[in-house]
Amino acid sequence: MLDETLIALADPTRRAILARLAEGEARVTELARPFAMSLNSVSKHIRMLERGALVTRRREGREHILALNAQGLDEAADWIEAQRSLWAWRLGELEQILKETP
Repeated sequence: MLDETLIALADPTRRAILARLAEGEARVTELARPFAMSLNSVSKHIRMLERGALVTRRREGREHILALNAQGLDEAADWIEAQRSLWAWRLGELEQILKETP
């Protein structure tokens, strides 16, 4: 799932959709409005966000309502934090070795 989440986050259009959903639920047509692309293209971006577990979808009649799934960001955030901690430690060790080397 982490791979799909990171792939979904890699695209600026998808990040813009997530930013809009951070403000609250929205219909697919509302999400598509600011983009200079077809509704079909926006739907493809939304499917990528769904695969990455970053959005949830529910139906109200013919309307598709999307919401941000903040839990989908948790796995990516946890992985990034673990990598950051590991690399901070490694760089600290390297710095110590370099200080001790004449």
